[in-house]
Order: sequence, then structure tokens, then C-alpha cells
Amino acid sequence: MQELLFFKDVLEKSLHSETILKEPEQLYAPIEYILSLGGKRIRPVLTLLSCEFLGGDYKKAIPAAMAVELFHNFSLIHDDIMDEAPLRRGKETVHKKWNVNTGILSGDAMLILAYQYFEAYEPKLFQELAKLFSKTALEVCEGQQYDVDFETRNDVSIPEYIRMIEYKTAVLLGAALKMGAIIANSSEENKEGIYNFGRNLGIAFQLQDDYLDAFGNPETFGKQVGGDILANKKTFLYLTALQEAKPTDANDLKKLFQIKTENDTQKIEKVKAIFETSGAANRTQQEIEKYTQKALGCLETVSLSEAKKEKLRVFAATMMNRQA
Repeated sequence: MQELLFFKDVLEKSLHSETILKEPEQLYAPIEYILSLGGKRIRPVLTLLSCEFLGGDYKKAIPAAMAVELFHNFSLIHDDIMDEAPLRRGKETVHKKWNVNTGILSGDAMLILAYQYFEAYEPKLFQELAKLFSKTALEVCEGQQYDVDFETRNDVSIPEYIRMIEYKTAVLLGAALKMGAIIANSSEENKEGIYNFGRNLGIAFQLQDDYLDAFGNPETFGKQVGGDILANKKTFLYLTALQEAKPTDANDLKKLFQIKTENDTQKIEKVKAIFETSGAANRTQQEIEKYTQKALGCLETVSLSEAKKEKLRVFAATMMNRQA
């Protein structure tokens, strides 16, 4: 979609025009560094797109889009610390390039800087945006905590897992779109419709990420296939397989998920076989389709021209069309 490229360019120019690097350098240099690593900038671009599509001026949405991008990258810095991740977008993570304390403090500063962007708006608009932002930020933290808790729990249910990915991943996508609607002064129905379009699409996207982690082509997926299996992550695939597999296979799966290795192709293949024979692989694809259709259904409640709705459908299809 041409608009996505245009708005990404607008956002990149806005990021480059900001003077983030100031004293003390040890605090601000990591912020400039992680923002310079690039990425698709999907969330802030959707804020600009939503505002423009719903009758607003995208330029007015730039501060909110910047807030979304800073918040997203703040969460990445802290997630990388918690996961002890060495790389982010192929480069050293902030806590590896500097240290853990710097990563924590720079992340905190990013969150505060994100809030400051809302000061560009008049009081009524500021209040509505900040309220949504605070709710979303708290949900993202709750999702991250659920994810951490699940590592040591053996009784995680499928609804709990869906809630975790909804909070950790999907709500920020929904909020980014809703912010654009708020700035465009759109109707309450439009705000909720566009929010739920993004939220359901975010859930579908994360479920697809889980699926491709096991069954994706490493050349097109861009990550190590089987990474979640090696890390013993209780994904939708795993939880469904436990529920649906034959008792012997379910026991084998539990045992395999007690082994922690960095590179065990045999473990990956055994787990994938159980995912397939139990029907979990097929069920995951059905769940991806279910949430994608939910998202498209929410889009129908938004007052947009058919041409603009079609562009958002194409965007959704592009997001979900990563090659297995």
C-alpha cells in the first residue's frame, strides 16, 4: 500500500529531526541507538494512516505516532534485558552494547519521553490520548508478566495464553489505530471499530508467529525455526497439542519440554511431529483465520469508503501473508 510507504517516510523524517542525543550521553545515546536500528514502524504508521483515513490531518497525528514508536522501543529494551537477548534486528541489544543498568534507565527515559509527546495536544485531546496510552502501557506490562509467569507454570490454559498475547502484542496495534481516530475526532463507533480491527489482527499475527516459529521457512521467516521449542515456550501449538494428543504423545511432549538446549534438531523434529499428529498445527491455522476474520468483521463497523476499507484489507492480508 502506497500510503504505508509515504507515512513511514514521514515518520523517519520526524525521528531524524528530533534531537534525542543530549547530556548525560550515557542516558540518551542508547535511545538514539535503538531508534536508529529501524524496523517496519508499523504501529506509528498506522496512527498516521488511521487519522488520515478517518478525515483528519495526518500531520496532527505525528506526536502521537512518535509516542507509540518510543513506547514500543522502550518495551523492546526491557524485554531484551528480561530475555537476556544478545541481538535486536541483527545488532547488539542495548544492555549488551552498554550494560543492564543503562538499559533499564534509558528504557525508563524513553517511556517518559513518549508521554511528553502528548503535550502537543489541547487538554481534551491530551486527556483522551493519555488515558488510552496509560491503559495500553499497563496491559503490555501485564502481558509481559503473564509471559514470565507461564515459564514456571504447568497449568497454563489456552484462554490465558490468548489473553497474554492480546496484552503483550495486540493491544498496542489497536491503540495505535485508535489514536489516529481520536485525533481525527471520529465517532465512538469508529474509534472502537478501528481499535478492535487492530487488536484482533494483532492476535492473529502473534498466533501466526508461533506457527511459523515451528513450521516456517528460515529463509523467508527471518528467525531460527524451532526457537520457541528450544526455549520450551508454552505457545498455542504446545497447549493445544497437550490437550489433543494421545496420552503417550502428551507425556512425551511434557518430557521434551523439560529439556533445555540451545540447538537440538532432534527435539525440534519430535515436537513438530506431535504438533502435527495431534492436530495442533491445523487447529492453530484455524485460530489464525478466526482472528483474521474477526478483525475484518470489526473493520465493517467503521465508517470508511469502500476503497479505504479495501486498502486496510490489503494491509491485513499483507501482514498475514508471511511465507511458511
